[in-house]
Amino acid sequence: MPAALAPSLPSIQPETPFDASAVDALVLVAFGPGRFAKTAERLREDSRPAAGFVAREGGRVIGSVRLWPIRVGETEALFLGPIAVAAEARKGGVGARLVEACLSHAREIGAAGVLLVGDPPFFARFGFRGAADVRLPGPVEPGRVMWLPLNESAPAGLVRRD
Repeated sequence: MPAALAPSLPSIQPETPFDASAVDALVLVAFGPGRFAKTAERLREDSRPAAGFVAREGGRVIGSVRLWPIRVGETEALFLGPIAVAAEARKGGVGARLVEACLSHAREIGAAGVLLVGDPPFFARFGFRGAADVRLPGPVEPGRVMWLPLNESAPAGLVRRD
């Protein structure tokens, strides 16, 4: 297919303050109000993201992800999530491209590593592994707690907002 006729990929860009309402709406549609009861949300509430990225298609936000400052024991790190992609764009690799943008940013700023609560088969391809010695401040399936070491091996201890 000639390049002029090939479908364009959504652009991945840093989130701006103007994106906040679109991101919030996208996350609410993707996860519903039940997300507010999750332990991961406790790490995000009353906190400011360290960084965020959006996927845009035709000027519209169709995907988002954020990184949050946390501490795992004494280790400063980043917490990834939530990743939200509009239903009509979920099979095009948008979520993976958003994760890659976050990991690139985390490397650029010299983060010790990135923690998340997520689906092991999806996140293993980025290098995430189980984090058995990490404890979150509430209930979570232990097999879904994953760490990607960037400058430090898997830390141990309780996770808290930084």
